[in-house]
Amino acid sequence: MATRPSVWTVIVAAGSGTRFGGAKQYLELAGSRVVDRSVTVAAQVSDGVVVVVPGGDVEAESPRLAASAVVAGGSSRADSVRNGLAAVPRDADIICVHDAARPLAGPDVYERVISEVRSGAAGAVPVVPVTDTIRRVDGGVVDRNTLQAVQTPQAFRGDLLRAAHAGADDATDDAGLVEEAGHVVVAVEGHPRNIKITHPDDLAAAEAWLAP
Repeated sequence: MATRPSVWTVIVAAGSGTRFGGAKQYLELAGSRVVDRSVTVAAQVSDGVVVVVPGGDVEAESPRLAASAVVAGGSSRADSVRNGLAAVPRDADIICVHDAARPLAGPDVYERVISEVRSGAAGAVPVVPVTDTIRRVDGGVVDRNTLQAVQTPQAFRGDLLRAAHAGADDATDDAGLVEEAGHVVVAVEGHPRNIKITHPDDLAAAEAWLAP
């Protein structure tokens, strides 16, 4: 009988929230903190969860977060992901990377990206159609039918994700690093409610999604 591949998730919650005006990962959203919501869902589909927080918060958050490990972030998002990867067991078959600022990502989105990697893909990302009209800064409208908005969680073969990060400096998207390393990352269906909390209005929108 085949052994089920192990799955670990790295949740990136190390940002300072400059655009938001504060550490948005600790804000309350319908009775739970943003970061806690992200951890709770990740734990449902993972064998272990590593949360990356600002360095000064590790001591306070370690007993508070229901995670396998809480580690300090780095000077960039990529550095923070690498710090998280260092706390993931080397034998983890599949590693998901998720932004804590997307607290409404459901288990279904995780299952879709994980399933693709279990089936042999190097990586998988959830996407949604771009509904806004996009205009280039030098003029002209971009055909939005050729565009997709990328979400997290993103799932990857553990060895490929580690190798991609080992040979890179900085990146805002892990899938891009894996693709630059020569691997194919597939897209799966995301979810419109899987919004990213970037501005205060986004928190209100998330609360609306959670309203009964």
